[in-house]
Amino acid sequence: MKEVMKMKVRLKEEVLKDLNKAADFNRAAFSKNKTLVINLMSSPGSGKTTLLEETVKALSNEFAIAVIEGDLATDLDAQRLRAHGIKTVQINTVGGCHLDARMIAKVLPELDLKKVDILFIENIGNLVCPSGYDLGQDYKVVILSVPEGNDKIPKYPVMFRRTDVTVLNKIDLLPYVSFNLEEARNDLHAINPHAQFTALSAKTGEGMEEWINWIKDVYHQFVKH
Repeated sequence: MKEVMKMKVRLKEEVLKDLNKAADFNRAAFSKNKTLVINLMSSPGSGKTTLLEETVKALSNEFAIAVIEGDLATDLDAQRLRAHGIKTVQINTVGGCHLDARMIAKVLPELDLKKVDILFIENIGNLVCPSGYDLGQDYKVVILSVPEGNDKIPKYPVMFRRTDVTVLNKIDLLPYVSFNLEEARNDLHAINPHAQFTALSAKTGEGMEEWINWIKDVYHQFVKH
């Protein structure tokens, strides 16, 4: 029994080592081509794709943008993004609950990174698994929506502890649901005092300017380095 346990631990270590190598490979490719990479994570239904569509509209005149779209099945979200003229590469995990660095590395040949200023990776809708995997990105962003309620940040602390920015989406619904904006802000800062918190509505455009300006700022900082 003890020997079996050792084999399990060894296998896990080897898998993680392999994933870390893939993440380093991705990071080197992104850095070489000066491509800023933002990993977008959320639960299903948070409005992640809608936010990405509106973000693309706001930035595409200034930046060359591409997307890696992760889903269990279908390319429905990828179709929405391609309709805006954005190069979008689909990854279907066929049941897997997150993207990993090897998946990203496998599709990189489909992108001409020399011509991509900003690459968004839209991860699988899940508040657990995606947080633990390094894809080689520069920033992790988690999207929370008002209808999900105030309990998500304290209930899923690992996700929010490991992100650089938390975007609260669908604030146009605040008058209609029970959600305390200040409580969410305080919960986030208790878990991750260095994380940025921004509230917006991708549907109405309210608050989008702060989010767009953050992307522009980190891009220009990235290029300088």
